[in-house]
Amino acid sequence: MTRKQRFQFVIDFFLHHAPDAETELLYDNPYQLLVAVILSAQCTDKRVNMTTPAIFEKYPDAASLSKATFDELFPLIKSISYPNNKTKHLIGMAIKLQEQFNGQIPLTVDELVTLPGVGRKTANVITSVVDQQPNMAVDTHVFRVSARIGLTVGATTPLATEKQLLQHIPKELVHIAHHWLILHGRYVCVARNPKCDKCGITEVCKYYQKEVKPKKK
Repeated sequence: MTRKQRFQFVIDFFLHHAPDAETELLYDNPYQLLVAVILSAQCTDKRVNMTTPAIFEKYPDAASLSKATFDELFPLIKSISYPNNKTKHLIGMAIKLQEQFNGQIPLTVDELVTLPGVGRKTANVITSVVDQQPNMAVDTHVFRVSARIGLTVGATTPLATEKQLLQHIPKELVHIAHHWLILHGRYVCVARNPKCDKCGITEVCKYYQKEVKPKKK
């Protein structure tokens, strides 16, 4: 099987089985999504969704968040991983939005990464989810799943994974393919003991063909 055939099989499978895949973070506007994505770094979406309602109620926009003090915001996110840094990042992000972007969320990767707490992955999430731009956010799930299936070959960094995926996924599908890979990694192709018996793409998966299938004989 060629790499092109492997990509096509995976794309066809998810188009049929998960045509409406989307982020599991709960949000109503770009500002809320940006806050949620910053909080989600090395933290589960479930925990973030339990935390954000209180933040959005007290700080409904960048203007109000920019005026928050560390001691005011920290108690609202102390259950999140790395709460000290994230508290500082959220306030710094809001201040910069007010000072340089009139309180609006910019929708280019280059502008987003200038905000505190926003790296390339977060910027790719925001632009692909809000604006359906063909930007591939690579988190631990995307990195692992892409390599296991064989969509990426020898990619040792998130950026290398991103570049390889973008070479083979049609531009109009990149924004949803990001969610396909994340959700597949979150619920099926988990880090330890992947649930190959529940997977619909084992036929083209390098990991299954090499590591799992031979043991079943």
